[in-house]
Amino acid sequence: MSDPTRAITEYWDAAAPAFDDEPDHGLRQEHTRAAWSRLLRSWLPEGPADVLDVGCGTGSLSLLLAEAGHRVTGVDLAPRMVERAAGKLAAAGLAGRFLVGDAADPPTGQRRYDVLLCRHLLWTLPDPGAALRAWVARLGPGGRLVLVEGRWREAGDSGVPYVAGAESLPWYGGITAEDLAAAVRPLVSGLSIEPLSDAVELWGGPVTDERYALIART
Repeated sequence: MSDPTRAITEYWDAAAPAFDDEPDHGLRQEHTRAAWSRLLRSWLPEGPADVLDVGCGTGSLSLLLAEAGHRVTGVDLAPRMVERAAGKLAAAGLAGRFLVGDAADPPTGQRRYDVLLCRHLLWTLPDPGAALRAWVARLGPGGRLVLVEGRWREAGDSGVPYVAGAESLPWYGGITAEDLAAAVRPLVSGLSIEPLSDAVELWGGPVTDERYALIART
């Protein structure tokens, strides 16, 4: 494991115990949970699908997917995140497969999925373009790529990067919908953008930055 990867893993491992305290992470408020559940239903196929949740964190979205009857595989670099995700589904009596590994190149072998879901991860990656190509390659014919992203600054007002060197990441601070669409469009047969900044129920309150979902088909 390289030093930057080790630092990133340690950061998210340390963040795991309090990660769900954020309204859109833990989905502990019923209206927030219901809002995300409705969105996932609108983005995914109706029937049970094989879904790869990359950068799954503590598994809040994985849990919603499993509750909807989908077959979920979650991948995260941080072992403590994966541990919490697996425990969350087990506590609900639901099946899910969770792997510790690089979300940019998921350790799923030759398996192909109906849907690849990723939320708020691209800004952390050293080569997001390579990750997008790897993700599309994990999809079967007619598969769906669902990216929940935005343009923000993780460090807040302090200007201090969350790990040393993070400010040099290509998409540090997020990416606009227009720029992400330009990066994804050559890889897929079509895509759409759904603005989410005004959906207050998703975030636990009003937000002033750009937030959206990109939904693409292979």
